[in-house]
Amino acid sequence: MKPAPRPLVVLHPDRLLRDRLQRVARRRFHLTTVDDWDDLREVVAEAPPAAVILVDPYHGQEDAGEPSPHLKSVLKSYPSATVVAALETPPERYRDLWTMGEWGIAEILQVDEDVSSEAIRKRLLSARSQQLRQLLTHDYGVPLTGRARALLDAAVDTVMAGGHPRDLARELDFSPSTLLRWCQRSQLPNPRRLLLWMRVLFASALLDDPGHSVYTVGVACGYSGDQALRRAIRSVVPYTPSELREKGAFETVSRAFFDEVAKLRDDHAERR
Repeated sequence: MKPAPRPLVVLHPDRLLRDRLQRVARRRFHLTTVDDWDDLREVVAEAPPAAVILVDPYHGQEDAGEPSPHLKSVLKSYPSATVVAALETPPERYRDLWTMGEWGIAEILQVDEDVSSEAIRKRLLSARSQQLRQLLTHDYGVPLTGRARALLDAAVDTVMAGGHPRDLARELDFSPSTLLRWCQRSQLPNPRRLLLWMRVLFASALLDDPGHSVYTVGVACGYSGDQALRRAIRSVVPYTPSELREKGAFETVSRAFFDEVAKLRDDHAERR
């Protein structure tokens, strides 16, 4: 599968950094620049779960004494957004790094240290895996094998690229029948249902964002709108998007996913 470029949205005045980002983005990202926090907020509201947002955390601050309250507002409204702060990191900035971590920054790009294209690429890809780490660090008493984790990792990348089961098989260099066997032996849902779960998990993370409407979540996740999103959600959990929001959408869908994995494991054990 040839992955679709992941959106990379940049709010940063450093032209040298933007040039470096442009070189890094050629194969893995589609780069878009914005001029101010209002424009950034509009883009984040419509961005797919795969998007990476890179910002100057002091943008618009005359003395750059502390991170912008606009950044805090964006992170509070869209906590599932993958936001990277790009800044110099002298010792006097260390408290700001802690503050931004508390706000929910996914990664720090040290513009005085991460100067090579490879270093920048690694920082962006580290932020890219945030949502997968969030899923895999949940502990519902259903330990995942190395094979199962590899399948989930590939499924996340496939969904981010807008792919289908055949693309997941190509990502792993499998035939469709081999992919199906791997899912069965790992006690995971079949490939089509596994990708459905990943899409709904990403949607549920956006539903937990107070800045998103159900409609914008549906569009951001590649559905035609809120009705298509509702149908996808109801195919795996018996709730509407509004009900999920009341319950805690990502937590509820994650638990339901692992409940299904546990049932598949029990069924497998009974057959043996």
